[in-house]
Amino acid sequence: MDVRLATFITVAKTKNFTRAASILNMTQPAISQQIKFLEEYYRVPLFNKKKKNMELTEEGKLLLKYALEMDRLSRRVKAELENQSGIIKKYNLGVTLTIGGYVLPVIIGQFKSAHPNIELTLQVENTETIIKKLYSGEIDLGIIEGPFDREKVNYVKFKDDELVLAVAKQHPFARKKWVSMEEVLRDRLILREKGSGTRQVFEYYLQQAGYELDDSAIYMEIGDITAIISLVELNLGCTIISREVLRQSLKNRTIRIIPIKGFRFLREFNFIFLSEADQGFIDGFIQFCRETAM
Repeated sequence: MDVRLATFITVAKTKNFTRAASILNMTQPAISQQIKFLEEYYRVPLFNKKKKNMELTEEGKLLLKYALEMDRLSRRVKAELENQSGIIKKYNLGVTLTIGGYVLPVIIGQFKSAHPNIELTLQVENTETIIKKLYSGEIDLGIIEGPFDREKVNYVKFKDDELVLAVAKQHPFARKKWVSMEEVLRDRLILREKGSGTRQVFEYYLQQAGYELDDSAIYMEIGDITAIISLVELNLGCTIISREVLRQSLKNRTIRIIPIKGFRFLREFNFIFLSEADQGFIDGFIQFCRETAM
């Protein structure tokens, strides 16, 4: 892809010459010169320079639309040519326990079969750690379930998820149509560790409703989903957990999902990556995951 169009895309996304220069490892005058070339070539202004931020003109928005299409096509062609040539490419993925253990395994297997020249290394961490590793360059792509700063990373929605209250079939809650949040917080609550997406989302909904989760309300804190499910099945407590991880337990009828009155814990699984990532791989992998998970 033309380097000047690539520069234009970065400036359009960041709305700031300084940030664009930092990302592209270029000087600001060099970036200004490339934007000036495009404006002279197309004979239209691309940015409204009278405003404080670098806002696109209508002509600039149109060019950005086509530049992004050209960029995606260029990266896809590059990826397909590399795939045919036998070049081995390696990528590091950071995935959460829920996604890595219950959502991604089948998808990864199918992706490997379709792309034998791509090697994937999975690092299973909680959401907080994945974000840190993305910033430090230890991973190329993260798939997370918790909140994150949407101004600092690029992101694409993967799929929707729901957290639910899970109890053993012999638990007192199992005989009820619904329970109150007060009842849940008084029970033996088994939760994921701080920093996990599940914990962050649950605490967010509690705070929004005026509740506070203190240490005295937590019976056990465990960083292992399988262990949490086993403890709940043994009727040692209740948990707030992704519906995705309960499929086998629900099939075996060892666990029941009980509604909490006035609450529904909805969240998203998101792909996160930085602007300098290999967009050809990112686009292809995200598209494959979304299509396979449907």
